[in-house]
Amino acid sequence: MIQEKDKIALIFPGQGSQIVGMGDDLAKQFKLCRDIFEQADQILGFKLSKILWEGPTEAINDTVNTQPALFVHSIAALKLFESEFPNIKPALIAGHSLGEITALVAARSISFESGLKLVRRRGELMQEAGSISPGGMAAILGMDVNKLEEICSEASNEIEVVQVANDNCPGQIVISGNKSALERAMLAAKENGARKIRPLAVSIAAHSILMEIAQRGFVEAINDIDGFQDSFVPVISNVKASPLSHASDLKQDILAQLTSRVRWTESVQYIYSCGISTFIEIGSGSVLTGLLKRINENCIGHSYGTFDNVLTLRQEMDVSPKT
Repeated sequence: MIQEKDKIALIFPGQGSQIVGMGDDLAKQFKLCRDIFEQADQILGFKLSKILWEGPTEAINDTVNTQPALFVHSIAALKLFESEFPNIKPALIAGHSLGEITALVAARSISFESGLKLVRRRGELMQEAGSISPGGMAAILGMDVNKLEEICSEASNEIEVVQVANDNCPGQIVISGNKSALERAMLAAKENGARKIRPLAVSIAAHSILMEIAQRGFVEAINDIDGFQDSFVPVISNVKASPLSHASDLKQDILAQLTSRVRWTESVQYIYSCGISTFIEIGSGSVLTGLLKRINENCIGHSYGTFDNVLTLRQEMDVSPKT
């Protein structure tokens, strides 16, 4: 049971949580959510909502659509959460990869429109970078992150590089880089006892130095944001796994994360060290909720992105939802 006095953290998912149909039930049930999707369609100049709700899967998995789709769904669910439980305030906010931009909107550092344009441009730039410098990514299960760092270092050279991209939870690490270096690292990981190695179906090397090509365009996109503000609640940095509130620091962090590791394990550990064990994952799926127990068994996660989730959380909350 969640009570008003409890300290909570809001967390926002990143790429990989998308599914066809996400947000459709919220839009049908709540005008507040429907308005968010309609506003997004107007800002982007095309029916993103149609892609979300009807697909096809190939369209929603295209990174230029995936990133704004996840962002819009999360914001729609967030607005509903804030409307239903106005007295439940987060002590900290975090987002996984592109979810950090969603977190900036939740923390009132940037507007919904600015965040939407930024994630759309981020997806375009990452796709362009992948075309210019093709790479790949792989999930490595059952291996310590420090050992995997050594393996990546040994598999890299002056021309080809592979590095840890996502430290999702103990024993679940994603590596990213040039295909040849990636293949060497995967082979070495297998030889060193990795339980499972799963190449990801992507042609980009997210959170690696191959994304440096996208940096200039992303700097321009960030600088185009009008009214970047200090956040009203600290946002946990993907790059440093520590809280940020000042606008300049938040800007630098979302820029740096393009080529840096997502320190999700450390982020959750930091949040827990602040006396917060209750997390509410706002948006599509329950990927982050699933990672919590593997990071710290005392963490409790609640998903909030479907109408069923809404009904469940109403029961879990020791407060009456606003009607």
